[in-house]
Amino acid sequence: MEKELLENRKKMIYEFMCSDLYVPMKLKEIAVLMNVPKDERPALEEVLNVLLAEGKIEVSKRGKYSKSEGKFITGIFSANARGFGFVSVEGEAEDIFISDSLVNGAMHGDLVQVTLLPGRAESGKRQEGAVEKILQRGITQIVGTFQKNKNFGFVIPDNLKLGQDIFIPIEHSMGAVDGHKVVAKITDYGSERKKPEGRIIEIIGHINDPGTDIISIVKAYDLPMEFSEKVLKQAENVGKPVSTADMAGRMDVRDWQMVTIDGEDAKDLDDAITLTKEGEYYRLGVHIADVSNYVQEHSALDVEALKRGTSVYLVDRVIPMLPHSLSNGICSLNAGEDRLALSCIMQIDKKGNVVDHKISETVVRVDQRMTYTSVRKILKDKDEAEREKYEELVPMFELMEELAAILREKRRKRGSIDFDFPETKMILDFLGRPLEIKPYERNVATRIIEDFMLIANETVAQDFFWQELPFVYRSHDTPDPEKIRKLATFINNFGYSIKIGQEEIHPKELQKLLEKIEDTPEEPLISRLTLRSMKQAKYTTQSTGHFGLATQYYCHFTSPIRRYPDLQIHRIIKETLRGKMNEKRISHYESILPEVAAQSSAKERRADEAERETDKLKKVEYMSEHIGEIFEGVISSVTAWGMYVELPNTVEGMIHISNLTDDYFEFDQEAYELVGETTGKVYKLGQKIKVMVAHTDQFMRTIDFVLPQDADQVNEIE
Repeated sequence: MEKELLENRKKMIYEFMCSDLYVPMKLKEIAVLMNVPKDERPALEEVLNVLLAEGKIEVSKRGKYSKSEGKFITGIFSANARGFGFVSVEGEAEDIFISDSLVNGAMHGDLVQVTLLPGRAESGKRQEGAVEKILQRGITQIVGTFQKNKNFGFVIPDNLKLGQDIFIPIEHSMGAVDGHKVVAKITDYGSERKKPEGRIIEIIGHINDPGTDIISIVKAYDLPMEFSEKVLKQAENVGKPVSTADMAGRMDVRDWQMVTIDGEDAKDLDDAITLTKEGEYYRLGVHIADVSNYVQEHSALDVEALKRGTSVYLVDRVIPMLPHSLSNGICSLNAGEDRLALSCIMQIDKKGNVVDHKISETVVRVDQRMTYTSVRKILKDKDEAEREKYEELVPMFELMEELAAILREKRRKRGSIDFDFPETKMILDFLGRPLEIKPYERNVATRIIEDFMLIANETVAQDFFWQELPFVYRSHDTPDPEKIRKLATFINNFGYSIKIGQEEIHPKELQKLLEKIEDTPEEPLISRLTLRSMKQAKYTTQSTGHFGLATQYYCHFTSPIRRYPDLQIHRIIKETLRGKMNEKRISHYESILPEVAAQSSAKERRADEAERETDKLKKVEYMSEHIGEIFEGVISSVTAWGMYVELPNTVEGMIHISNLTDDYFEFDQEAYELVGETTGKVYKLGQKIKVMVAHTDQFMRTIDFVLPQDADQVNEIE
């Protein structure tokens, strides 16, 4: 349904339902009174569902629609594998708890209408509710494992939140056999007495086939793997070498000393750096591939890029936003090649202030493709061979280290929060099996690039904020006060405190907390809980500020190859530079940007979740090869049901309290410790401990540890 048509129909129906003559009535009755033909009734129902979702109307258990009186609340249902769930309501900080007896057939991801149960909020407990009606199903197909019986089969969903198996009539099984990973379309959502029913629409492969595990996650998150022939053809057609005509009117900076700095295996090099010092001022150039020159608005490439929103980085593959012929070709700033770029050239003083800047369309030529490892060797290790190899560039790298430190200190002073969790690096064999898992730490080179990208993003965002033009910002809202109060209560158990204002907290307080806990046993847990107490960053059309970076202005400008918002704002920047941002174009961007921001935020969350799932899967697979082996780790979390232990390679497993057999252990909630009743033995956060790998469950993606009987032999995992 077209947006304008939907708005007109919404307005007409809502006005009808607000009239004095209107009484609650069913869909069929509304259709008759409004002269809606039978073939248009699905469209009428769609409009009613939109009005329900917006909270403007309500629907009774008998299916009668009326103007909203605030009796019902609408939100998204998130299920738990144990049957209960939560409903998240837009604009509300805390979710509504739904017990398993009041779920009323709702499945994970459904848009539901709930009523609140009385007496909960007043007593200070979490608000509880009951699902009254399912307004819209969130999941229409599932990925799972097929289990065959004689005359029918079942699909056991990979997503444990779905709770129920899907019944598959044998005629709709596509010939699947036991152990096949399949995609099933839900045809009937079932009831209290009847299981959901579906039909298989795709067989991914057998559960034991190499690659089936990752493809199953790809399918579960509906990640588009292939590009259409039309998109590939267009990418091939536009990816021509840079011509003299392409360079016309651009600032030529090909004679500037310029490098890219990336990981060894990176192929899409979308940012290059230039740096000189003139008197007291640094001239930093951040040059970004001009992807918008090749991906025109409304083209097949553009439509596909918006649909994907972002590139997705899984353990064994990258699912790119743009075809490789572009991202690894003409849009990659390859050394020695003329390339088109959009550059932010900043003049920065010795305190890290950007005193002047220029955003320009440029033509660049990178002198050298550098790696993080190589730059680290030059700057930190002072490796003579590496310094000699890149002798001409060493002074610029040393200047980069100097400026990056200034920029980092400026951010620190204003309260920018830096979570320094080690990322996981996995080495897989040709069949996709994990050979090695190790922490991937940031180093001097990765930090330099981070610092330079951050200042470029801030500078561009501030420039366009003050021009008062339509734009896409990267926003990170102030944390919910209730979550911060809970964090303050928790850290008080460890002797720490944070100052909370009347309504909100300043990021500097959280930064101070992270500095206090640095290198303490409780650092991992408190850092993670601090991160969880903060809101998720998202894309917005208003500059509401970035809490984590403690800045009022921030956007994503530096990665148009792999993020759609960057590509979108490049178009806005270029139209502004060319003097084409007239009233018509302003109106155009004002109308499309809210949807671009919402879509990009949603696709980013999807990518993050898929990446986390593949990481968990491979960690479990890796540890399944180490059953019975003993390792040394650190207690990362303590709960009433046991303790979690993290190994040096970032793998985390759990010792269930029932497996602590040498004593009866009680959970001390104040100190976050497990204390033995007879022996007085204590297990606490940060404590080093030897564990044995007892069991792994690839379906549940869990790792179980136990305390070894003889822990003299400890394996090294790097």
